[in-house]
Amino acid sequence: MTKTIPGTAISYTEQCRNNAFSLVSPVLEATGGITLSQLSKLTALEGSTIQNWIKRGWVASPEGKKYTEKQVVRIILINMLRGVMKLENIAKLMVYVNGDVVDTSDDIIDDVTLYNILSRIIFTAQDEGAFEPEMIRALIDKELVEYSSSINSGEDKLRKAMYIMVMAYRSACLKAEMEKVLAEIL
Repeated sequence: MTKTIPGTAISYTEQCRNNAFSLVSPVLEATGGITLSQLSKLTALEGSTIQNWIKRGWVASPEGKKYTEKQVVRIILINMLRGVMKLENIAKLMVYVNGDVVDTSDDIIDDVTLYNILSRIIFTAQDEGAFEPEMIRALIDKELVEYSSSINSGEDKLRKAMYIMVMAYRSACLKAEMEKVLAEIL
């Protein structure tokens, strides 16, 4: 199975291990954002799906016809969890971590940092072939110590939410693998 960067259609490279969003951010900076069709290719999502998430208030509206870093990373985060979680629960989880989608003053951690930490935990767990609850909690604790200066109050909330996100992502991967094998025999 090809390893991809969580929530995207981009193949994993060692270059993105510590900063998964680093493959996307230079394009956003150089162009001032990406279009819906580019975002669809990046995430392998239909444009109508992305527009629906915006209409429901789960992602901030784009500025003009371009999606900025804030919208892109939020869409990637939702995409990486949607394989096993209801979209409404993902939205509630994102609010639990960072409150209002537009107001960043209530954020525990910015979405890019959250995404990079989650990706690092996922890559490490995949490399070690272990997603046991205690291992995931230990990886989260290690990352949060390293990023304590980037985290506003609410570290316990963040720890719980990150655990849910990592386990949901792993569950989605297992579900996809199961469905692939099931399709071979049906």
